[in-house]
Amino acid sequence: MARRRVTGLLVVLILLAVMAVLSVMIGSKPIAPSVIWDAFFVPSNDPDQFSIRDYRLPRTVVGLVVGAALGLSGALIQALTRNPLAEPGILGVNAGASFAVAIAIGLLGITGIQGYMWFAFAGALAVTIIVLLLGSTRRGRSPVLMVLAGVSIGAVFGGATSALTLTNPGAFDQMRNWNAGSIVGRPLDMVWPILPLFALALVLAFAAAGALNAMALGDDLAIAQGVRLARTRIMAVAAITLLAGGATAIAGPIGFVGLMVPHVARWITGPHQRWIFAYSVLMAPSLLLASDILGRIAMRPSEIPVGVVTAFLGAPVLIALVRRKKASGL
Repeated sequence: MARRRVTGLLVVLILLAVMAVLSVMIGSKPIAPSVIWDAFFVPSNDPDQFSIRDYRLPRTVVGLVVGAALGLSGALIQALTRNPLAEPGILGVNAGASFAVAIAIGLLGITGIQGYMWFAFAGALAVTIIVLLLGSTRRGRSPVLMVLAGVSIGAVFGGATSALTLTNPGAFDQMRNWNAGSIVGRPLDMVWPILPLFALALVLAFAAAGALNAMALGDDLAIAQGVRLARTRIMAVAAITLLAGGATAIAGPIGFVGLMVPHVARWITGPHQRWIFAYSVLMAPSLLLASDILGRIAMRPSEIPVGVVTAFLGAPVLIALVRRKKASGL
């Protein structure tokens, strides 16, 4: 099993590198490979080189960062809730972050990511806590209740966000593309402020991985093994908030990436959270970049936002998971 995990990780790394290269090479407008090479090693004022350096490269970097955040947050939510249907979009975390950003932009006039990212974190944290509370029963957390609570809260916040943006033309113009979930036109200046927070979330996730392994057997057995449940849950919720809130602040609400990737990782690695987290961090950006590439070429010269593409890919996966007999828990 250990050799299989390491070999698989190398394959995933190679796949990620290939997707990153293709993301730079493929776009709505064909550009010769020689021009792409010159854009990095023989720079000039050629418009195609400008497109590579200032458009496709930042788009690829944003896809890598956002994809890793969404994949890890999905794996964390599934481990924390022991619910295979959990992910930031389905549990309403993205909707909460989006609503908070809409308030920041539409009501408070905050347009820079350094300002509204804190609103995204607050919205993500609030919804995560609400869903965990609503999904709790005397017998523990119910996966079905959490999904129902998340979908309901997501619908409420989604409607409130639409109402807010429709009644505020300025906010509507700023959030129109953002609401679809897209990595187009995001400069690297949007990424740098959030990278330290993502790094902190990564540390928290891997620090909590061992305890989450024990909690998968049940709270009583985890306590018997010396796991501090409250501390583990606080660490996991903090990491989820930083990851989902930060990803939503940068790219808008992108669903289903955090649902699909942890399942594939679990099939490869088995129920070991550290390996699942590692695979999710590497596989999710590959999926996001592949979806973005598909969106660029499917309707040339127009483009489909990556959030729409992942929804088309993720909906059949969600239906298949719901129909599985063991889809009620991990």
